[in-house]
Amino acid sequence: MPTLRPLVDADLADLAHLAQACLQRDGGLPRFGTLEGVAALLRRGPGVGVRDATGRLVAAAALDEPRAAATGFVHPQSRGAGLGAALLDWCVAHAAGPLTLRIENVPPEGAALLEAAGFRRIFAEHVMRRTYAALSPGPAPSGVTCTAFNSASGPDFYAAYRGSFADRPGFPDPSAAEWLSDLNSDDFRPAASAVALADSVPVGFITASAQWIDQVGVVPAWRGRGLGRWLTAYAVAALQAAGDDEVWLCVNVDNPAHALYRRLGFDDQGLRARFRRPDSSGTMGP
Repeated sequence: MPTLRPLVDADLADLAHLAQACLQRDGGLPRFGTLEGVAALLRRGPGVGVRDATGRLVAAAALDEPRAAATGFVHPQSRGAGLGAALLDWCVAHAAGPLTLRIENVPPEGAALLEAAGFRRIFAEHVMRRTYAALSPGPAPSGVTCTAFNSASGPDFYAAYRGSFADRPGFPDPSAAEWLSDLNSDDFRPAASAVALADSVPVGFITASAQWIDQVGVVPAWRGRGLGRWLTAYAVAALQAAGDDEVWLCVNVDNPAHALYRRLGFDDQGLRARFRRPDSSGTMGP
């Protein structure tokens, strides 16, 4: 049985090195390998780690507060020795009720371990990256005009967002003020974010931040007309013009846009997912 030691703030650098090793092997979100990324995932609640005979941190897991979600990972060179199972047992034993597992870089062996323990995948996204090769959007689809993000176009962005996603199960339905305030980050790129209008009605949008396409949406009546492709190419070209040498995005594994992004030159760079155990009634909970 491995010795599980409590994680402390002094472990952050070692946690980042461990996360980077997992990213190199499994892919996933690049920000997961930064000090800020591991702090956000592993220092918001109690956690434990395992060190090998040389003192190197080779496995770690942590719960958030109020102990409803957990994440963990094992160094690629230390897999197959039971460390993942020990971390999972610790998370389940210390959770406050039903547990959701947030795995930002899902290795095949990790998914198999969770399935064997009764967890089921409830959400998954492909992480994708495009390096340049330039991409030109070309002319907008017929009947469409495009406006970059600014204070005047903000309401149109919000209307396009609601029109694209409000019919989806679990839509969070933020107010315009809430949704627009979420765009106000230092990395937000208004020049690479655009809203598409047809007869002055918002029919699609895209938002971007440094090296990232954050959201792409097209209202149902305009799907299948090439608008999503054009918006993506618009944002990629604008990010390139701003000096970014790569662009990342995430897309749900069930979203047909995955094939579109591959045609636009994005490559799969791993999988991020959420897992949950059914409760006693057999349902997955909220």
